Formats: sequence, structure tokens, C-alpha cells
Amino acid sequence: MISKTILVGNVGSIDELKYTGSQMAILNFSVATSRYQKGKDKKTTWHNVVAFAKTAEAMAKYLEKGKQVYIEGEIDNQTWDKKDGSKGYKSVINANSIQLLGSKSDSGVDLQDRKMIASEVDMNIPF
Repeated sequence: MISKTILVGNVGSIDELKYTGSQMAILNFSVATSRYQKGKDKKTTWHNVVAFAKTAEAMAKYLEKGKQVYIEGEIDNQTWDKKDGSKGYKSVINANSIQLLGSKSDSGVDLQDRKMIASEVDMNIPF
């Protein structure tokens, strides 16, 4: 079985970088993707994305609201019990790979930093 998701979109909100009890970095952020259908208005979908470990630390430095990104990951459908007794549902993209898109001037990241980011984040998600 395989679950793979690819997103190309623009960064929305970015949470603060957090660390688990075992000191693994976690970064949550949102990405907007849009699609066009003939004769209809543009439809924008917001996706919740989470990055882990070195990927999270690198992206915390370079992600900015509005910047375009390419993300490969897996869909994680989460459920929980709310205080009122009902169930909560949320789909999250667990990012395996994140690339900053656009020109050097668009991203604010020079070629040397892009190489560093690529080498830092070239690893598996820790689960």
C-alpha cells in the first residue's frame, strides 16, 4: 500500500517551532492550493502540513507567508474526542520532502543555503 500526496501551493500561517519531550522538532503550517474549472470561479483548498526533525528546523528558518512551496508527503487523518463528546476530524499532510520554489530573490534563500536545506532535510520521517 502507498499513500503519497504532492502539493504545490503558497504558505499561509506558520506556527512556532516546537519540540517534543524527546527533543524532536515539529513545525505546523498551512498551504493553499488552487484549481480552476471552466466556467467556474477559482477554488482554493487549505491544507494542514507538519514537518519533523531537521526538515522542521530548516523550514522554520526559511518559510514565509505567501511563498510558493513543493511538498511531498502522506495524508494522516486524525480523530479525537471533543469536550462536548463529539468527534473531531482533521487531515494533515506529514511532509517527507519540502522544496522552496521561485527564484533566489523570491525565496530569500541563496544557492548555498538551498543546498544546505536539501542536505539537512534528506531523511525519513521518524515514525
